[in-house]
Amino acid sequence: MTEKLYEQDAFLVKFEAQVLSCEKGKKGFDIVLDRTAFYPEGGGQPYDTGVLETDGKRVKVLEVHNRDGEIVHTCNHPLDTGTAVTGIIDWDRRFDLMQQHSGEHIVSGLTHCLWGCENVGFHMGAEVVTIDLSLPLTEDQLTLLEQEANRCLWLDQPVRITYPSREELEHIHYRSKKELTGQVRIVEFPGADCCACCGTHVRSAGQVGLVKLLSMQKFREGVRIELVCGGRAFRYLSQVMAQNSQVSHLLSANPLQTGAAAARLLAENEALKARLMSLEESRFSALAGQYAGAGDVVLFEEGLSPDALRRLCDAVLHSCGGLCACFSGTEEDGYKYAVGRAGGDLRTLVKELNTALNGRGGGKPDFVQGSVQATRTEIANFFQREGTL
Repeated sequence: MTEKLYEQDAFLVKFEAQVLSCEKGKKGFDIVLDRTAFYPEGGGQPYDTGVLETDGKRVKVLEVHNRDGEIVHTCNHPLDTGTAVTGIIDWDRRFDLMQQHSGEHIVSGLTHCLWGCENVGFHMGAEVVTIDLSLPLTEDQLTLLEQEANRCLWLDQPVRITYPSREELEHIHYRSKKELTGQVRIVEFPGADCCACCGTHVRSAGQVGLVKLLSMQKFREGVRIELVCGGRAFRYLSQVMAQNSQVSHLLSANPLQTGAAAARLLAENEALKARLMSLEESRFSALAGQYAGAGDVVLFEEGLSPDALRRLCDAVLHSCGGLCACFSGTEEDGYKYAVGRAGGDLRTLVKELNTALNGRGGGKPDFVQGSVQATRTEIANFFQREGTL
């Protein structure tokens, strides 16, 4: 049985060990040591990575798993049984995972203490941590939860790890997703959480650094919360501030007033869109009058969105009495199109159009939209060959 050094000291970065076995595995070479500080994946916490060194040889530890009671280190190269090695943990990864896992304890514990929520799911991803809770929460509760979680960090109480006897355990109120047998490891964040856990944690709450709740959405009967802690929270908020600084500069607004500035900009944009639509409707109405009774019509109009192109085609279609093909775009980027024929079937025409002009699109038999990568001359020539112009 491998001695679990990570349970004794989560801050142990370097240790000495001996190779008990080495076998070829699916992802590399599976090595078992007599003692290890590498944490094996489990309980929602990812595995540690790092290296094993011996006589100038360095072997990368790619994954670590607990298989049938053995801690297996999947490495990129083999090592002989009996070899003495020095294990070195990737500390940046380890400490990041410790911060995330400890922050999860605090948040889950507080939801349990405050509202009776049970943690029914926990995943520590490469970017964010997700917690699934058994009960719904309001936005006000989420705000309070974040405040209380960070207040716990400011108090910086030491984390307590104990191995109580079965009799002692009966008098301890602790969180656990299942009934536990054998020796139970209790991890306590005073004032926030008491939980059975085998993972690695910080020594005191303050080392979590910061807890930032990113989102909350409905999940089954409860909610799923996304959060980041410590270094991840710092990097996230730094990126948010950099983005807000750019927005502040672009809108000529105080950094704390970018929301209001963006709202004003959106209101102005909506007013301009309404005015543009009114002008477009006037233009489309004039064109519809111009081509009344003209039969088949092919039009080119600059600067139209797909929706405006549809409205133009619809307006002219109902006055010209034939096929109406409307295009908008540039020679460099190609043209969007809207083609209609009242009561007609355009499927064959559109198939030929897309083939001849490198286009794509579709719709109803009598009205289609799409785009082509062709010049205005090539488009006009196509319809001339079809006898439309």
